[in-house]
Amino acid sequence: MITKHPIYQDFPEYAEKIKDLYHHNDEFQVLLHSYTELDTKIYKIETDEELAMDDELSHLRKDRVFLKDEIYNFLKNN
Repeated sequence: MITKHPIYQDFPEYAEKIKDLYHHNDEFQVLLHSYTELDTKIYKIETDEELAMDDELSHLRKDRVFLKDEIYNFLKNN
């Protein structure tokens, strides 16, 4: 099933911290915005709303995992 991957679903234990950091930390806001934009782009490609080569989609998915790791580390360390 093709779905979006909102960060709140991936890290429900950090939901309040995500909201707080999003509103009070510019660096986290940029990270989350980048992740959300990338996730939306991947979703559009997977649902055929946008076109992309398989290798491009694979690269975008790897970038999303990298951003998710960055967000997780930010949540753990702040």
